[in-house]
Amino acid sequence: MASSSVELRRLFWVGPLTVVAAVIAVLVVRVIGVAIVHPSPSFVALTWLPPISLCAFLVICAVLVFALVGRFSKRPYRVYLVISLVVLVLSFIPDAAEPLYSLVPGTTWPNAVVLMVMHVAAWAVTVSLLFRLTRGSAS
Repeated sequence: MASSSVELRRLFWVGPLTVVAAVIAVLVVRVIGVAIVHPSPSFVALTWLPPISLCAFLVICAVLVFALVGRFSKRPYRVYLVISLVVLVLSFIPDAAEPLYSLVPGTTWPNAVVLMVMHVAAWAVTVSLLFRLTRGSAS
């Protein structure tokens, strides 16, 4: 079975596409989540700008990490999957801490769950696109 390598040149178009697609996925989850949980207006994490800006920034970081892993790892897809799963789990910590410690006004468990589902949506889109659109054959 031939091993797969990352076609790093593809990241010039796959990277921006991934950022846009992840932001769209997060916004879809946000719209559905807000319709279900009706968050307090004081809970700014579920307004429009924070999910867009935070998702875009973090997915850009994810693409850069993918490029580094793709460049330096012998098993880039496996290594990146492990890294991305660890980061996904760690991303739940602030969302879970908010309702536990009342760190942010308007935070409830349903709001936190919507935020966590937004993380999963961004992760799924990011990993899927990076894996599918950058795969090349190693010679």
